[in-house]
Amino acid sequence: MSKYLTAINLPEDLRELQPNALPQVAKELREFIIDVVATKEGHLGASLGVVELTIALHYAFNTPQDLLVWDVGHQAYGHKILTGRKEVFHTNRQIGGISGFPKRSESVFDTFGVGHSSTAISAALGMAIASNLKGDIEKQHIAVVGDASIASGMAFEGLNHAGVTNANLLVILNDNAIGIDPSVGALKNYLTRATVGKKPKQDNIIEALNFNYHGPIDGHDIDALLTAFETLKKKKGPKFLHVITTKGKGLKQAEEDQVKYHAPGKFDKYTGDLLPKDDAILPPKYQDVFGLTLVELAKENLKIIGITPAMPTGSSLKYMMTAFPDRAFDVGIAEQHAVTLSAGMATQGFIVFCNIYSTFLQRAYDQVIHDVALQKLPVVFCLDRSGLVGEDGATHHGVFDLAYLRAVPNLIIFAPRNEIELRQILYTASLGLDLPIAIRYPRGRGNTLDWKTEFNSISIGKGVQLKKGKTIALLSIGAIATQVTKAISSLNENHKAAVGHYDLRFVKPLDETLLHSIFKSYDSLVTIEDGTISGGFGSAILEFANEHSYNTNIKVLGVPDTFIHHGKVEQLYALCGLTPHHIKENILSLL
Repeated sequence: MSKYLTAINLPEDLRELQPNALPQVAKELREFIIDVVATKEGHLGASLGVVELTIALHYAFNTPQDLLVWDVGHQAYGHKILTGRKEVFHTNRQIGGISGFPKRSESVFDTFGVGHSSTAISAALGMAIASNLKGDIEKQHIAVVGDASIASGMAFEGLNHAGVTNANLLVILNDNAIGIDPSVGALKNYLTRATVGKKPKQDNIIEALNFNYHGPIDGHDIDALLTAFETLKKKKGPKFLHVITTKGKGLKQAEEDQVKYHAPGKFDKYTGDLLPKDDAILPPKYQDVFGLTLVELAKENLKIIGITPAMPTGSSLKYMMTAFPDRAFDVGIAEQHAVTLSAGMATQGFIVFCNIYSTFLQRAYDQVIHDVALQKLPVVFCLDRSGLVGEDGATHHGVFDLAYLRAVPNLIIFAPRNEIELRQILYTASLGLDLPIAIRYPRGRGNTLDWKTEFNSISIGKGVQLKKGKTIALLSIGAIATQVTKAISSLNENHKAAVGHYDLRFVKPLDETLLHSIFKSYDSLVTIEDGTISGGFGSAILEFANEHSYNTNIKVLGVPDTFIHHGKVEQLYALCGLTPHHIKENILSLL
């Protein structure tokens, strides 16, 4: 039975308690998070690890007047519960419910919207400088950043700038030695030499950047946290508190398997054990098709290299890292570095597979343009999690890639229809290309059990006819072809005969020969993509029609010109009009 949490709706309620009550609040808050996430799913480990830190922050600082910025937001569940969203926390990441990340439109306590890493320091510094300009010199500005995120280039940029200001900024390093996967790099090695009450023997890199450094302290000791906060509130200029925590704290399995319990799915809230999943034989995840195929190819080709920025498990590059540790690299949360590192290796004749989630490649757009495409370096970009990805929402959907990559010269863009096509395009790329290629594929499982087929190369820029028709041609790109096939299957025989289906496969270069044939054979065209309508695949078809003076009726289906928030992928498809039912209705409207 809750002793305190029931009565806490806002931080002001928390501040009514005596400090000696806070450990009990921490116990209750941790239990509350476990209870909800066990059935509703979400990012568990990070939020469990900062329970005490979250309580201490809202207790010691006058939020929301004092501004608290969470980096990434995986750790923000306790924050949401203590800031007015306890009663709706069960809707977390569900359609129509609260966001899994801090979101400014959701609460005044969410001072900055996040989802991608390493932004907290820059954002909080911007707020602090703004406060100085307004004459509000007493306002506190706190950025909570993890040890994986602080190694990112943007975090260093923020620290570097902050060190030459008099901004009232407190950076709190939540050091748990892990992001989604274990943290890597020289800075990580430096940080792990620090223990509670003991700095590393080397010169302190944070102090060298002109921060007032404090710590390391135990991030689960509320008294130590409160003492540190009271000390640091009195100090002027940029300050840095090094806090050591345990990701998954309070749940034995989450502490022992921090990678799996980052976002574990459903589990038993009493035992912590993951609930058994359907043991039926299922098609593979696209990420595993990538990872296992790359190992096959790397066995035969010593020039193959694998690179990922902090996602070896999520991308399944872990398989190659195990098989060929000297040819597979996790570079940490450093997308820009990953791209240009790949480019550097490509100049030396290596075939580099750079695996980055679609949404995270946005962070390295300049490098894609200038360091790869401009120089025609044949880097193979493997864009996992393309399209609508579900409950993580707008910051994680890979819906912009077709549009932003299509504008880049010298870049091939391919989207496999299924697992076999992903396997074959990886093989094709391994043979060597003259230009860089972006291969985009979705999150989750495909539809093909027998996917390990014999390797065959794919002709660059060639689409395929999946079904011949008479009146309406459906042009799809990528795995959304499955939705189109289902829509066609639901038509009556007369309507079915009228509909043709083509998988263009390549957005760039387009199969112009096939397109000319389609435009000359059909009265109407419908393009279907799980990317943005603005500038995407449909736009490419419209441009082709205009260039060649075709007057064919063209309907474009895809993600509308708005940010799509969180929910199950099927629900989001429905919102965007991309379900088989919606596609069928569009077909019927043209007949």
